[in-house]
Amino acid sequence: MSIHTFRRAALSVTAAVLLPLALSACSEETTSNQGAAAPDAVSSPQPVGDTGAGGPFGPACASVPKSGAGSFDGMAQDPVATAASNNPALSTLVAAVKKAGLVDTLNNAQNITVFAPTNDAFAKIPKADLDKVLADKETLTKILTYHVVGEKLTPQQLGSGSFQTLQKGMITTKGSGTAYQVNDSSKVVCGNVPTANATVYVVDTVLMPK
Repeated sequence: MSIHTFRRAALSVTAAVLLPLALSACSEETTSNQGAAAPDAVSSPQPVGDTGAGGPFGPACASVPKSGAGSFDGMAQDPVATAASNNPALSTLVAAVKKAGLVDTLNNAQNITVFAPTNDAFAKIPKADLDKVLADKETLTKILTYHVVGEKLTPQQLGSGSFQTLQKGMITTKGSGTAYQVNDSSKVVCGNVPTANATVYVVDTVLMPK
């Protein structure tokens, strides 16, 4: 056997031994990388009440639908008046907004905060008084715009704050964690709800301009 033939034979044997080892190493590395990436592939949903990432909080948030236009994800896609119309607990507010002709005003505004009274909040007002307000567009407009602040407010800002409303009056807020009050009389029952153009804090009492 010539020296050249011997070298070729030696190289062939070496390749035959090393190639399976290399393929095995690549396979193990791929399997290892896939195993390491798996935990990142699934993100845990943020529980209601946890404001660590700025999510909605409050006891009334539990009644919000999990899917559809009235869910948190659905409301985040629509401007605020439209989003509110998909929440059954805000139907009285939506009717009042329509009577006052404020639907377009609220939907077209940018970066606002709306303190949205629930149906139960309006029910606290004697029916005769509520009917009178609903029939008086000027008074109704003043009351509704008193619930709107011209900037997006975070829960942290509500801790001890004073803010001018679109009605030009002032509201005050206080609290911490998941418990906040507006004007010392109205509690936030579902807060920090995002819509396409606003942040909503659902409250249990209608706010009256001072």
